Amino acid sequence: MNDAKDPLQGIVRQLLEQLGEDPDRDGLQRTPTRVAKAFRFLTEGYAQDPLAILNDALFEVSYDEMVLVKDIDFYSLCEHHVIPFFGRVHVAYIPNGRVVGLSKIPRLVEMFARRLQVQERLTVEIGETIEKVLRPRGVAVVVEAIHLCMKMRGVEQQNAFAITSSMRGSFKTDSKTRSEFMELIRHTKQSFA
Repeated sequence: MNDAKDPLQGIVRQLLEQLGEDPDRDGLQRTPTRVAKAFRFLTEGYAQDPLAILNDALFEVSYDEMVLVKDIDFYSLCEHHVIPFFGRVHVAYIPNGRVVGLSKIPRLVEMFARRLQVQERLTVEIGETIEKVLRPRGVAVVVEAIHLCMKMRGVEQQNAFAITSSMRGSFKTDSKTRSEFMELIRHTKQSFA
């Protein structure tokens, strides 16, 4: 969207005025433009189609063991306070004749994170989408996140973080599969260099 025509700029200017600031003072003159641009970037997931992200990288493969992409960093905005929360996502699935290009899983995570979110919905949306597109034997998603709304305001808990999970198919019904996934995401990454 063209900066000069973005209606968010006027809204940010009004917000600054309501806070008691002068949007024309030296340090704030370009703030409405910068904030509008930042919000457009941080919410660009609304303009993306999760099915399109995955569908162009599906491959027929006879592989039936767990595929895991872990430690996917993400940043999102809490829909309750529009304050950031961030962390990492771990996604696994057990193929049923089809796999998806590995880079598409972080893209899917990023797309859902770039919307106003709650961690619980983010976790479910990732799992539901992979399940719908791949039709695998099972899908597991774990999200670990720090919420600035808990650190900066409200309860002001500096060390608290949240963990959510979505287990589907064999990850839900088979405790061995679920345990293997949980053990794998506990391992720290070793340097490959």
